[in-house]
Amino acid sequence: MDGVKLHGFWASPYSSRVIWALKLKGIPFDYIEEDLSNKSALLLQYNPVHKKIPVLVHGSRPVCESMVIVEYLEETWPQYPLVPSDPHERAVVRFWVKFIDEKSLNVWTVYRSVGEEQEKAVRDSVEMLSILEQHGPNRGKKFFGGDDINIVDIAFGAVAHWVGTIEEVSGRKLFDAGKFPRLNAWMANFESSPMIAENLPDQEKLREIFARLREKRLSSSTYK
Repeated sequence: MDGVKLHGFWASPYSSRVIWALKLKGIPFDYIEEDLSNKSALLLQYNPVHKKIPVLVHGSRPVCESMVIVEYLEETWPQYPLVPSDPHERAVVRFWVKFIDEKSLNVWTVYRSVGEEQEKAVRDSVEMLSILEQHGPNRGKKFFGGDDINIVDIAFGAVAHWVGTIEEVSGRKLFDAGKFPRLNAWMANFESSPMIAENLPDQEKLREIFARLREKRLSSSTYK
């Protein structure tokens, strides 16, 4: 088997998505930590369009974008399937992955902004959580994937573990456990799953780096 390498950044939820998928599937890989302020020549070579992490390199072939990488892993390594075999069920989970990827951008806007822009992002983020609470797949099951973690869990996990950090550094409340009991139970199940729990970035370190990055962003001319 050709070697697998992952270029990532420890605090990135998008890197974590790929790490979780690799770990769940039991795929050996080498991890390369990138300095995002001084990106490696290999990263720029492998992802010349966006110049971003994560980048998976299988042999000499790079694959970019977190959920595209997860789909690639799914198609290349069949063990521990993350996508259902049934065509309709597969379409449903891809719908929810797309929904999460599009709507979760508001969560990151809460972190990056202030004022009316932030207010709108808070409303839109809470609306996303409400929709997932009411209509997310596999109601009553342990995970969105049912009894096992699937691609929807991986997609939303990259939002859920970071929400508390975003709330702390932005001073805005997004997640109310009483209002979202299903999502709260899901989060406890997801983060206590061994392969996930062993590969979650430390919350205290996340708060430190995100607070520093937010302060730097808000001190720029964009918000003056």
